[in-house]
Amino acid sequence: MEANGISRRSSLKKSKALSASTVDLARIRAAVREILAAVGEDPDREGLRETPDRVARMYAEMFSGLHDDPRKHLQRTFTQKYDEVVLVRDIEFSSMCEHHLLPFSGRAHIAYLPAGKVVGLSKLARVIDSIARRPQIQEQMTEQVADLLMTELGAKGVAVILEASHSCMTVRGIRKPTSITTTSAMRGLFRENSATRMELMALIYGRSH
Repeated sequence: MEANGISRRSSLKKSKALSASTVDLARIRAAVREILAAVGEDPDREGLRETPDRVARMYAEMFSGLHDDPRKHLQRTFTQKYDEVVLVRDIEFSSMCEHHLLPFSGRAHIAYLPAGKVVGLSKLARVIDSIARRPQIQEQMTEQVADLLMTELGAKGVAVILEASHSCMTVRGIRKPTSITTTSAMRGLFRENSATRMELMALIYGRSH
């Protein structure tokens, strides 16, 4: 068990190192110092002295998806005659709104109708992680995931639903902390067949929907 834990920590450190190597950390550090000075702070005081470096490493991690190809997670598939709904619910994710560079976080529900082949379930979560780690709007992320799965899996149908809380609405501006934004992208049979779509909604939200 400990060996597995060490392996996971090692992989995480390697991933962060790769992310940092593709980002101009020095440029971010300089920019953060300028922002702190611009708002009236002293970037050299004790509490802020290492903040530019922390923020630079954070952006390297949060935007690592810009340097990652999510298609790689869908290259290995398995021949399978199963042709009913495959649904993975409640995949947690965090992304960054491109308008204010504030995070939005929530859950993704992904479903597809196989056409002779299936993919490992964890790969769907990896696709979400990869696409989430970049500046974007939720609507864009929803469509990107759906189009990618439809193309790479050759599925008869794909459905992606994202539910997220946006910091730009909860901590600034209108300040509505309980608001949740839901977006959906339906492809193939999920878009064309209302019965198939209703079956999906029942699987995600229960029979009352």
